[in-house]
Amino acid sequence: MTENRVRRVAEQIKKDIGGIINFEIKDPGISGLTSVTDVSLSKDLRHASIYISIYGSDDEKEKTLQALERASGFIRSEIGRRIRLRYTPEINFILDNSIEYGAYIEEVIKSLKKEENGGNDNGPGKNS
Repeated sequence: MTENRVRRVAEQIKKDIGGIINFEIKDPGISGLTSVTDVSLSKDLRHASIYISIYGSDDEKEKTLQALERASGFIRSEIGRRIRLRYTPEINFILDNSIEYGAYIEEVIKSLKKEENGGNDNGPGKNS
């Protein structure tokens, strides 16, 4: 299987699963701020790792992952219906903290800049 095809199928699965999670699954355990950040497919397209970013507390993240695992059969059947493949991939959800980590890094940078400017948020060369 060519890498280009695997990448295209992964991108389509990412779009479809994002729509399914946000608009079709009615499970109250799924947090409102859930997004698919990446999809990793095996070369034979039989296994998919779905990276999910969930905004909320650790408890909300755990409940959302459990709800997604419960709904994985439905999600897999929807993917099989929407994307014509010989085999519908097995789905495995993985929590992705990269967005949360990026926000943390941004806050650290802001605090360093604030310290550098002597506690002044305006920065050098800006008028108060």
